Amino acid sequence: MLLKFTKMHGAGNDFVVLDGVRQDIELSPEQLRLLADRHFGVGCDQILLVEKPDSKEADFRYRIFNADGGEVEQCGNGARCFLRFVHDQKLTTKREIVVETRCGLISPRLEQDGRVTVNMGAPIFDPARVPFDGGSGAVSEPLDVSGTTVDISALSMGNPHAVQVVEDVEHAPVNEAGPLIEHHPRFPRRVNAGFMQVMDRHNLRLRVYERGAGETLSCGTGACAAVVAGIRRGLLDSPVSVATRGGVLTIAWDGDGAPVLMTGPAITVFAGEINL
Repeated sequence: MLLKFTKMHGAGNDFVVLDGVRQDIELSPEQLRLLADRHFGVGCDQILLVEKPDSKEADFRYRIFNADGGEVEQCGNGARCFLRFVHDQKLTTKREIVVETRCGLISPRLEQDGRVTVNMGAPIFDPARVPFDGGSGAVSEPLDVSGTTVDISALSMGNPHAVQVVEDVEHAPVNEAGPLIEHHPRFPRRVNAGFMQVMDRHNLRLRVYERGAGETLSCGTGACAAVVAGIRRGLLDSPVSVATRGGVLTIAWDGDGAPVLMTGPAITVFAGEINL
C-alpha cells in the first residue's frame, strides 16, 4: 500500500499527518508503529489522521495514535498542526474550525502571525474522570514511585497528566521516573508525567514523558496541565510562557470552569510517500 503523508511539528513535537478525507485509511497497530519508527519508517511522536466528522457541529474529526500504535484522546501540539494541514491542503478556508476528538470538540484558530491558538476546553480535576485511583481532587497529593514519595497534581486536559514541580528541570529524573509514573497502577489508563521548573510568575520550563511515546521535545496538553497546576498551587499567573526543549508555547487560563487557551507554532517539514 502506497500512503501519502505530511511530516509536521509543533515546537519540536513531531507528527505524521494523514488525509483520511480524500482517501480511506485504516492502519493496523503494526503499520502505525512502522510509520512512527525513526529508523525504518518516517519517524514521529504521534500519527494524526484527518477524517470527516460524525457530528454536524464539527468541520473535521481528529484521531491521534502514539508511536506505540495505541489511539489516544488528545494532543495539543497536534491540534495546531491539524489546522495548518487542512488549510495547506485546501480542505477548508476557515481561520477557525471545530474539530471532533475522542474527548469532545476543540476549536483551533489561525492567528495573523501564523501561529495557531487552540481552545483546549476546561481542565478536569475529578479523579474518576482523570482517571486517578484513590485521588482526592486536591491541588496536589502524594504519589509513591518505587518507594519515593513525589508530590503531584493530577488532572486531565482530555488526556491524563501527573505534574510535579522540580528545582532544576534539566537534571530532573525524567527518563527514570517518567516510565514509572506513566505505568503507575493508580493511573488505570496510564498518564503523561510532567516535570516543571517555575522561573517566575509568568514563565516556566517543562519536560514531559508522554504516554506511549517517551520524552518528547514538547507536549501541548502537558504545557496546559503544567500551567493549570502551577496556577492552582499559587505559583503562576496567566498568561504563562512555557519553554520546552523544542520551543515556547503560551498558555492562558482564567481559573476553574474556564477553558485553557494554547498558542504556538505549527510547521510543515516535508511531504512524501511510503510503501506499507
